[in-house]
Amino acid sequence: MSGHSKWASIKHKKAIVDAKRGQVFTKFIREITVAAKTGGGDLNTNPRLRTAIQSAKDSNMPADNIDRAIKKGTGELEGVTYEEIAYEGFGPDGAAVLVACLTDNKNRTASEIRSIFNKGNGNMGGAGTVAWMFEKKGFVVVSKAATTEDQLMEIVLGAGAEDMTSTDQVFEVTTAPHDLWAVREAVEKAKIKIESANLTMIPKNLVSVSADTGRKVVHLIEALEEHDDVQNVYSNADIPEEVIKEMSA
Repeated sequence: MSGHSKWASIKHKKAIVDAKRGQVFTKFIREITVAAKTGGGDLNTNPRLRTAIQSAKDSNMPADNIDRAIKKGTGELEGVTYEEIAYEGFGPDGAAVLVACLTDNKNRTASEIRSIFNKGNGNMGGAGTVAWMFEKKGFVVVSKAATTEDQLMEIVLGAGAEDMTSTDQVFEVTTAPHDLWAVREAVEKAKIKIESANLTMIPKNLVSVSADTGRKVVHLIEALEEHDDVQNVYSNADIPEEVIKEMSA
């Protein structure tokens, strides 16, 4: 898995920017509502809901918003019914793109997502086109300022993590989906601050692209993420470092 977490790292950086723009709360509300609807409102028996709520709290979402989203999911409050659906396709130069949505109108969403693909020099495919290229994983990011590599590795591997890699500024921990919460709790118990901890789709293999193509892929991803029904977008494009630095500027 080493090296394949690069896109998840990009997602983490983009999430920080999105949070600053205030665009992330709506996505959290939908995720919490659907998690509560499908698995119930008890955090102890619904790990998806627990993870969604913690992610919302990490982004400083008000507790009242979280509570209302849970109640809409459990039926205590009236709310819109959302359906989970993934759209698949290819971006510039054939980079795989997976789009996770929560929508109350699949036909409308499909049409609009297809239009975004077309405008971004890509094309949308059918179900199963690229989903097989990705694996669902837990992904935990810890700043290097918060701990040492040896200390963190001992903690996360002991809690069930699959892998840990190091970048210039952070440690990236990959887990099986069901081990994400246990790893997070182990790190927090050690009084180590976590930058983010989420479920994500990590590509099994990365595809090298030029800087110019990388920028086009990022622009497509950003256009897709601007859509209200889109929760997350994933790609197997190996975005060059210079483009990542431009994104972080």
